[in-house]
Amino acid sequence: MSDTPNPAASLSSSPTDSFWKNEDWLAVVAGLPILAGLAAGWAPSIWQMMAALAVLVALFFGPRVLFGAAIVLALAWAAQKIAGIDGIKAWGIEYVVFSLGLGLLWSHLLPMPGWLRDAARAEFLIKVGIVIHGATIALPEIMKAGVPGMIQAALVIPVVWYACYFIARKLKVDDEFSVMLSTAVSICGVSAAIAACGAIQGDKKKLSYVTSLVLVCAMPMIILMPMAVNALGLSPEVGGAWLGGTLDTTASVTAATKSVGEKAIDIGTIVKSAQNVLIGVAAFVLSIWWSMRGGSAAGQRVSPSVIWERFPKFVIGFILASVLFSYFVPADVLKAAKDPIKNFRDVWFAAAFVCIGLETKLGELFKLGGGRPALAFLGGQVFNIGWTLVLALWLFGK
Repeated sequence: MSDTPNPAASLSSSPTDSFWKNEDWLAVVAGLPILAGLAAGWAPSIWQMMAALAVLVALFFGPRVLFGAAIVLALAWAAQKIAGIDGIKAWGIEYVVFSLGLGLLWSHLLPMPGWLRDAARAEFLIKVGIVIHGATIALPEIMKAGVPGMIQAALVIPVVWYACYFIARKLKVDDEFSVMLSTAVSICGVSAAIAACGAIQGDKKKLSYVTSLVLVCAMPMIILMPMAVNALGLSPEVGGAWLGGTLDTTASVTAATKSVGEKAIDIGTIVKSAQNVLIGVAAFVLSIWWSMRGGSAAGQRVSPSVIWERFPKFVIGFILASVLFSYFVPADVLKAAKDPIKNFRDVWFAAAFVCIGLETKLGELFKLGGGRPALAFLGGQVFNIGWTLVLALWLFGK
């Protein structure tokens, strides 16, 4: 793929398309009412969530996709059930792996009829999932991290992002791939990669590749990094900050810090939460930067109108959801809605990765970048581990 960024994707390529034909705006229209219902006390079962997804997809893309959407959702449900098995859950293997795997299994063993291909709306599902994900980003959590946690998050993300991006470009990994790799390494793995892919309208096959890298690296890190904390004789505070800044999810941080101590669990969770909150900032900055690059590459003067034309509008829904749920939803309501929001988000992301699997062949994934993206990811992760340790010693060492 060319290094030239693509303009924001929509159902039609014309910039004069109406509001209702723009996929980005449809994602906002789909996501915000769901969040409003959850804030109002709606506590849907998994089946109600899936039914809502199927109805919305059929409403926006036509009733022809309804049966195909049911197949996608059945595979997504199976993936989430597999990921919820205790032995698998303990290893921190996320549902997106099984969603992608089941989709790939279907694409290799079973036919892909037109009605199923029409229902495989991975990009739309990711965008709605990101809008819903915005409600899980509590901006006040930054303040809870305290000054050391805030400083660590502020220094880890941009420095590690640029280091990984630099390594990837030196290895001749394309811009799109480099952005997704760098965002995944520097913030929080899969969720950050999904947000970055949406922000730059990236190739979904590359997102699958990055997701696989994140999860392949996560398992040994969960085991080896607590051992390194103990071998280096680090305090629980420093160890927690180090693990919280390098491991990809709050669940993996909690699992890894258990052997270090209660204080390590507290510090690690706070540091990871501070980084997670900055997903929204990263997505917004990436959207603006990518839009400006697209305008320059197309020979256009980078004016506000050009940026707006290329800006992925669903990011606005993400930001609105984050602000509304951070400052305008009562604390007791937010607490009750927290799990349903995450479950709804996971349903959309699980369905999206099933769709990516349905549209992908394993051979295509293995050929992507000729192994260079994997080397870039590993190089970025090594830098991340070293840099975050330096910061943890500085900010949390006694």
